[in-house]
Amino acid sequence: MSESGSIRSVLYEAQRRQGGTFDDFDGWTWTLDLGDTLGEYEAMRSGSAMWDVYALAKWEVTGPDARSAIQRLFTNDLSAQAVGQVKYGAFVDDSGAMVDDGTVYRLPDDRYFVFTNRHHLDAELALRVPDASVRAVDRTHEMPLVSVQGPRSRETLQTLTTTDLGELGYFRFSPRRVHVAGVPVWLSRTGFSGELGFELIPAREDAETLWSALAAAGVRPIGFNAVEIARIEAGLVVHDFDYSVGERTPFDIGLDRVVALSSAADFVGKEALSAIAAHPPNRFRTLRIDGATAPEYGSDVFCDGAVVGTVTSPTISPRYGTIGLAVLRTDVAERGTEVTATVGDEQVRAVVEPLSIHDPDKRRPRA
Repeated sequence: MSESGSIRSVLYEAQRRQGGTFDDFDGWTWTLDLGDTLGEYEAMRSGSAMWDVYALAKWEVTGPDARSAIQRLFTNDLSAQAVGQVKYGAFVDDSGAMVDDGTVYRLPDDRYFVFTNRHHLDAELALRVPDASVRAVDRTHEMPLVSVQGPRSRETLQTLTTTDLGELGYFRFSPRRVHVAGVPVWLSRTGFSGELGFELIPAREDAETLWSALAAAGVRPIGFNAVEIARIEAGLVVHDFDYSVGERTPFDIGLDRVVALSSAADFVGKEALSAIAAHPPNRFRTLRIDGATAPEYGSDVFCDGAVVGTVTSPTISPRYGTIGLAVLRTDVAERGTEVTATVGDEQVRAVVEPLSIHDPDKRRPRA
């Protein structure tokens, strides 16, 4: 803990020595930058960069009913999930409204890791599957996560491990620890940048050793500000920015692909989402906005004088100019539609673009 009560990462001191600046988000200390946001962004887009994702909630879920219990909360289909596979999906309430989003990792022997934004998975399991033979333990502080992202991430990491990283597929992980720079880690080919990337989870006591070894190999430390630009370019959602609990459905924020309505998966909110799916009222898109000033988070979007949406995540991108993720009414969400975004007291022209303006087909992370 810091003196203010904000929870600090085990890597806080290492980043402070590297020039990090920090801020509190919902009781957790996040690194904003290490002195050069645009340089950090460029490292992620053209080289290799590493981001401390300590605050991500990391659960170990075990027991003979583990899969069915997780499935009850999770919109993606887990029935055919292989050991070593990662599934991304949403968590919703009975009305189909978003509660959280996250990833499920299948390990051997009825064991899973579930990574979420909120620290409520144990309570949700107790509420939704009270009789299930399942146990969820919050391992957040035991599982610091270092995300290594960028087109050179595999090349750089390969110099530090004998594990063949070329054999690790997109959204796959090693179901047993491997060694990177001599440190045992859980290693997955996942990330939050729109680039090729990997996520490494060492033991708490090994985190700073791993961080230092990665830096010595040329991986540049970055902070939230650089990641924010990249994830908006890639059309990736963030809890409490693009949605808040109970306010939007997965269809509002572009998560249609991870709502397994056509499967036999039995999850909370499925009936409600089935009714919405035929005619979703909103779509999630990128707006390309005129001018050099970004709208505020949560500002209105207009068309023909009427409010037709909300800019959930704006940024000024070095590559794409002023852009913003936006929830838009379906009838104005076609590519090329002209709308206006609220910037200060003015209405500024904006054009609807695909959700991922950086890489619509996600070819870069699959490289």
